[in-house]
Order: sequence, then C-alpha cells, then structure tokens
Amino acid sequence: MIISAIAAVADNGTIGRDSDLPWNLPDDLKYFQRTTRGHHVITGRKNYETIPAKYRPLKDRVNIVVTRNTDYEAPGAVVVGSLEEGLDLARRAGEEEAFIIGGGQIYAEALRKGLVDRLYLTLVHAEVEGDTHFPLLDHADWTERSRAHHPADERHAHAFSFVVLDRMH
Repeated sequence: MIISAIAAVADNGTIGRDSDLPWNLPDDLKYFQRTTRGHHVITGRKNYETIPAKYRPLKDRVNIVVTRNTDYEAPGAVVVGSLEEGLDLARRAGEEEAFIIGGGQIYAEALRKGLVDRLYLTLVHAEVEGDTHFPLLDHADWTERSRAHHPADERHAHAFSFVVLDRMH
C-alpha cells in the first residue's frame, strides 16, 4: 500500500489559521476531492473537527480519525488510537493508496517516522499568516514526479502549483 500525504502549503510553510484554511482556492479543493475519492483518508481529531459538519465524514472515502480520546465519536467515520492503527486498518481493507490529510501534528508524526511514500502538495505561492505549519522537508529525500502550475485568477487570490513528490528509498 502506498502511504501518501496531501496538503496545501504556503511558501512560508503555513497550512492553517484559526482552525481553518487561510485561503480560498476552489480548484485546490476539487483536486483534493478528485485525488482522495475512493480511498481511506486519515486525519487527526482537531483537523477532522475543522471540516464543516455538513461535509463530515468526507463522502466517497473511508474516514479514519486519530485521537487519544477513547470515548470520541465521529458518526460515519472510524475512530482509532494511533496513526499506525489507521494505516493497518486501511492495509487490511486492501487499500492501494491511503491518504494522510492533516493536520500539522499528524503530518509531522508521519514524516518523522518515515511512513510517507508520496506527497501531494499544493504549493501556494504566497507568504500567508497562520498558526499551523507543514513540517520542513529535506528535499534530498524526495524526487519530483509531476508539477502543474495554476495562475491566480478571479477565483483564486494566489497562484499555486500541484506538485507530487515520491520518497527516494
């Protein structure tokens, strides 16, 4: 099983502000939906709670919420006690590619433990204020698989690029 992480990251590493995305990029949301649809998505509890209630759980995906709170309830989602437990669940279900979708603590843990094989990054070409950041990557560990640029336009305040990176083993 391929273990992927997917995130939108500003030039200064920001991924969130006040429990929300610090930008409105409709084509990035479409990219996220298209890329993760039909797969297991693994998220931390705090990140899961930032998804608007009407979109929880994310449709057409198996939603796995990681929390240390054994009493936590997420109707329609599977609650697990650790990132590894979530990945094992996806693996046992025959998943081909599981997606870690945030937030900052889960990304940091997955990268620190060397669990991530592939990164789907939307690089937002702006310095954006925020309180949640994506971990710094050692670019020597990753090779670029693809890149597509999206200019700023009337619907997108910032230009951005969809970049897919594979871990070099």
